[in-house]
Amino acid sequence: MVKISVIGSSSMDLVVTSSKRPGAGETVLGESFKTVPGGKGANQAVAAARLGAEVYMIGRVGDDHYGKAILNNFKENGVNIDCVKPVTYMESGTAHIILAEGDNSIVVVKGANDLITPEYVDQAKEIVKASDIVLIQQEIPEETVEYVASLCKEVNVPLLLNPAPARELKEEVIEQVTYLTPNEHETTVLFKDKPKEEVLHKYANKLFITEGKAGVRYFNEKEEVLVPSYKVEAVDTTGAGDTFNAAFAVALAEKKSLNDSIRFANRAASLSVTKFGAQGGMPTREQVEGNL
Repeated sequence: MVKISVIGSSSMDLVVTSSKRPGAGETVLGESFKTVPGGKGANQAVAAARLGAEVYMIGRVGDDHYGKAILNNFKENGVNIDCVKPVTYMESGTAHIILAEGDNSIVVVKGANDLITPEYVDQAKEIVKASDIVLIQQEIPEETVEYVASLCKEVNVPLLLNPAPARELKEEVIEQVTYLTPNEHETTVLFKDKPKEEVLHKYANKLFITEGKAGVRYFNEKEEVLVPSYKVEAVDTTGAGDTFNAAFAVALAEKKSLNDSIRFANRAASLSVTKFGAQGGMPTREQVEGNL
């Protein structure tokens, strides 16, 4: 069993489904409302645990109703929460999601996730050092992402950075991470107007651009490769990217080849969109391997 540390956000997702997405100043009638555990870090931790990894979550929640529900959800999914400390003076993070017209729009309120500081992560340094791979995202402070990149480089532990939500990254951080997995929008934020081919060639076997239904593109030092996705009927795309990143991390930690790791992750992501909720459709190991 591979050991994965996930450093990132935990939140409660407040999800509205509607047949129409409201425009500015517009009110529309929704069809349903649900609260489900989410946050990019928590989603990735749960997905990795369901795929058979030993997962350690490093994060923060508020000492409130949502925080308690988030912690219980981790326990139910077999995620270690020794490094998820509740705080009494800040609310748990929340994500406000509209599902409409076959896609989602999301507003994130970070709350206690803003307290995942470099100093806080440093308290879990021994867990990081003992990991087969570390997984991190960007719903936490920028300086923490930078610190984790330097820490993982220092202790020689592979780091997979899912640069979402999109923001600019220092060149030094990009050089320090082992794997970088932006989608097409995040790629334009990271590399501005540079042609996709140019940045793929520059970051061979490091940069993996997820292109939705098309698949995942990278450069293997010899040629550009597009690993196609699996076609399914999508019910809810929330959490598909998190499932991909978790599955990719699990496969890489298990020393699968890059192509096999991407195929495994693509299949996990495709299965995740067939059910409601960011975590609701996240598949088990048996489900993924049975559909490869």
